[in-house]
Amino acid sequence: MATLTIRLPDAQRDRLAAMAARQGISLNKLMQELSVRALAEHDTEMRFRIRAARGDLRKGLKLLDKLDSS
Repeated sequence: MATLTIRLPDAQRDRLAAMAARQGISLNKLMQELSVRALAEHDTEMRFRIRAARGDLRKGLKLLDKLDSS
């Protein structure tokens, strides 16, 4: 496991610590959970972009038109 040091304004760090406390977890655990969410969001976007690049625009628009008409 790696250690990562980040610099944050004191107010931001205090808000994150308060958020962690409200959830009953450590600040470290909160940062782990937030990073997992960020990576999952990034991976989802990348999969979408890859699929969109391989897709056929006309077929996609035709499918959307078909959905609109039902």
